[in-house]
Amino acid sequence: MYSEQFYVYILTNQRQTVLYTGFAKDLIKRVWEHKQHIVKGFTKKYNVDKLVYYEVFEDMNAALEREKQIKGGSRQKKLDLIDKTNPAWEDLYNKLII
Repeated sequence: MYSEQFYVYILTNQRQTVLYTGFAKDLIKRVWEHKQHIVKGFTKKYNVDKLVYYEVFEDMNAALEREKQIKGGSRQKKLDLIDKTNPAWEDLYNKLII
């Protein structure tokens, strides 16, 4: 039986000065759209296209609640999440597409 997956993710720009938290059903496609600057708005304006953190959920409501929780948290809490799982701040997108 196939179960859907949902993702909450954090993107940054190359200088790591801006953080963006989002939700997606297809993480690879969504990050690709950010990288191609197809997504109008904040991420395009600030060149936010480096995937530095993500979580996987099987329940859409849980993912949306987590996105809201992360967005509502301080910048420091977001930095701590990233540092805990990706201390080198690598672009995780490259690992997803392999």
